[in-house]
Amino acid sequence: MSFLRRRSATPAGPEFDVLAMDPGDWPGNLGAGLLPAPDGTCQGVFLRYDLFGGRGPAMIIGNLPEGSPAREVVEGEIPFEVGQLLLALENDEDVTVVGVEDTPVLQGDNLLIVRRLKLSESRISCVQFDRSDGVLVTIAAWDRPITDDLYALLKPLPAELFQQG
Repeated sequence: MSFLRRRSATPAGPEFDVLAMDPGDWPGNLGAGLLPAPDGTCQGVFLRYDLFGGRGPAMIIGNLPEGSPAREVVEGEIPFEVGQLLLALENDEDVTVVGVEDTPVLQGDNLLIVRRLKLSESRISCVQFDRSDGVLVTIAAWDRPITDDLYALLKPLPAELFQQG
């Protein structure tokens, strides 16, 4: 997939393409967070989609490159994005991963192997897949199932969205 490549220029934001839903396709507010490393490189990007401007976060999509410390979780521990969703919801429940299922999903002409994580908090849906450039995409949604239709909405966001002004 052509959008799953590293950009050659060095932007002020992440040095990889960020795959998510276009903010113009979402009816609420969008927030973006960068995970900086001590050397100033970007160790990941997560996008928080709030439904209808303040009624609570509905979804967090993370893009974490290889080597990002946020990817390093112990078996049974929740992904970084699920933790961010719980923080945004001010939910301090102890949530764990209780099961994982691999599912093939077609995105256009490309086949993704999507890991569906079953969590101890059933109101959270979470899926993960690896991109061809080594970036791990994690989608965590609150009180909404993640259907195969969502993958058709994912696209690379413009680098300008993440540049410092």
